[in-house]
Amino acid sequence: MGSVAISNIGELTTNDRTLGEGAVGRRHVAGLVIDDGLVAWAGASADTPAADTSIDAEGGAVIPGFVDSHTHLVFAGDRADEFEARMAGVPYDGGGILRTVEATRAASTGSLDRAARRRLAEMRATGTTTVEIKSGYDLSVAGERRLLDVAASLTEEVTWLGAHAVPPEFAARRDEYLRLLTGPMLEGCAPVTRWADAFCDPVAFSVEECRAVLTAAKAAGLGIRVHGNQLGDSGGVELAAELGAASVDHCTFCTASGASLLAECGVVATLLPAAEFSTRTPYADARQLLDAGVTVALATDCNPGTSFVTSMPFVIALAVRELAMTSDEALYAATAGGAAALCRDDVGRLAVGCSADLVVLDAPSASHLAYRPGSSIARTVLRRGEAVASRPS
Repeated sequence: MGSVAISNIGELTTNDRTLGEGAVGRRHVAGLVIDDGLVAWAGASADTPAADTSIDAEGGAVIPGFVDSHTHLVFAGDRADEFEARMAGVPYDGGGILRTVEATRAASTGSLDRAARRRLAEMRATGTTTVEIKSGYDLSVAGERRLLDVAASLTEEVTWLGAHAVPPEFAARRDEYLRLLTGPMLEGCAPVTRWADAFCDPVAFSVEECRAVLTAAKAAGLGIRVHGNQLGDSGGVELAAELGAASVDHCTFCTASGASLLAECGVVATLLPAAEFSTRTPYADARQLLDAGVTVALATDCNPGTSFVTSMPFVIALAVRELAMTSDEALYAATAGGAAALCRDDVGRLAVGCSADLVVLDAPSASHLAYRPGSSIARTVLRRGEAVASRPS
């Protein structure tokens, strides 16, 4: 792989304070050099070193590729009727997962793979270069392994979510399902996954149940994450802090003391505003978390029931409009914040030595991501220095 020089960048966001101004490390009239898939240099456009090939940004902004740290990309079926019902006033109660389980169990592996790749292509086109993918829509040993195998063919950030719901065949044998989770299912899934997750809310699993699953997963060498406090103050935030989880996701209902605890323990709060948008439920209090010193990430929560969203720019627009985040706070959360949620320091930034994952925008500044909601302004998307999406100029 040869070197690539990007010149005439109107606004470069690096997320590295040593390379530019403010928390997002911003430079104007900038250049960037990529070598062997990594960022090799960043500075003034006029000083851009020669390279094997070049890209003229034409005054457009360049940002790090989005890091979508919470998705459920491998599934079958459709739940548009649930969305229509919620829009008509039916309250969201956390149900519906088992409908997707039924459809996913019936789908062929090939169809699941093709559908997941189409969704990933949609993500790439809007600027996502790193994506986490969870299982959780089969809830059997072989079925969860099948979903994880599909996910592992698409990303290195694979999460086992067997503790997503209790499957119908175990409805009257909940304790048996927990033993399956902490025994045969974990053993069968651990070899192909990096993370384990658990849905800690009254409609899913209790704090005690989630603790058992995540403690077993941690002992098996997996990193842990928590679906927490989506539908109420469920104790998921405190559990994430107790177990040293990388992130607690949703945080829709998080108290001031919970925010302080996350800041103290260094647990990332991953906010999923498209889920609140799609369920007509309250948005998370991003300002409370940020003001407490919590690292905040933004993610799509792409899933068929509560957030069929693949666009991180849409999530950024929601965060600015509904979560009272500034454009820069939202951009940082969608890039470096997501990387922190995945314990990655090689993505989400355009510092020297980082993976050359970036987006050239057809806009003069990154603020256009929120300023133009619904518009596709990603001109070129590079992942490890290679184009993975582009559109005609």
